[in-house]
Amino acid sequence: MRWQTNEQIATIPMRFIGPIKIIGPEVDAEVIVPLATYETPLWPSTHRGAKACMHAGGIRAIVIDERMTRSVVLETDSIIDAHEALINILQHKEVMQTIIAETSRFARLLDIHSQVVGNLIYLRFEYNTADAAGHNMATLATDRLLEWILLRFKTLRYVSISGNYCCDKKNSAVNGILGRGKYVITEVTISKEICKKFLKSTPDKIVQLNIKKNLIGNILAGSVRTANAHFANMLLGFYLATGQDAANIIEGSQGLVHAEVRNEDLYFTVTLPNVIVGTVGTGKNLDFVQENLRLLGCLDERAPGDNARRLAIIAACTVLCGELSLLAAQTNQGELMKSHVKLERHKKTED
Repeated sequence: MRWQTNEQIATIPMRFIGPIKIIGPEVDAEVIVPLATYETPLWPSTHRGAKACMHAGGIRAIVIDERMTRSVVLETDSIIDAHEALINILQHKEVMQTIIAETSRFARLLDIHSQVVGNLIYLRFEYNTADAAGHNMATLATDRLLEWILLRFKTLRYVSISGNYCCDKKNSAVNGILGRGKYVITEVTISKEICKKFLKSTPDKIVQLNIKKNLIGNILAGSVRTANAHFANMLLGFYLATGQDAANIIEGSQGLVHAEVRNEDLYFTVTLPNVIVGTVGTGKNLDFVQENLRLLGCLDERAPGDNARRLAIIAACTVLCGELSLLAAQTNQGELMKSHVKLERHKKTED
């Protein structure tokens, strides 16, 4: 078999939902959001959530942290050498910052975390990567750091440029704890009347379902830092429409829903610690991606990093709308399947 070098474009259905009204220090706007998906009920469901949130006054959202990571694995002959080398490496962060600056005018070292397993050293480098998602930027910077480390510390030997302590596109606890991507929190307060009118449910039913399904159900399943119904659905649709690396929905969907009844109203929050998005870099040169990023206001002239943070907030608010709508639907027996039959099987019959 030969690898085919001719590029082809795979067509995925895309529609726009919203507007989603967002309120916050970084985004204060109403946005129409593109979602590319084969799961056609996702569009009307997410749109329903957006409509309820709009009538509730909008979704408040904020980014509280951001970083892209790359880890390396090194080895020594003994645990003593490993410990001594690690202590010495961590004393040279300023030198590392200079080396990193030579690889990119935007990459900046934020922190280094480490683990020693026997004679193996795992170093997790964390970077600010401005408007890029930062996979390649972080890997290039780490590659140069690795060259410097191996040249300076003769007891160390190379094992891998990626040691899975990053943790890239895999289910893990470390990303939720230390961060990988944008850490975004969103919230909305919806009155009992709006819940009934637009979501066909009540605040109490949604809160109780979140506890019994998302929290207890995910504990029973052994989920890792995850308590949600379907974050991945909205993230995938959003990532495909905006030119992101879709495999990052694995860590991106490790998020939490928290809900309370407040004075008979529904207080509903979605926390996503690992939203990995960028407005520049690989995948962003396609015409439809450029058009969608422009529609979302993420190609405007802003300070480095502001467009990517805006995109991450819009992604998280989209997730909230879809999550809210699905939970509301599942409080009513039979509603979920009826909607899928109506929207998917009916369309197949028409086709």
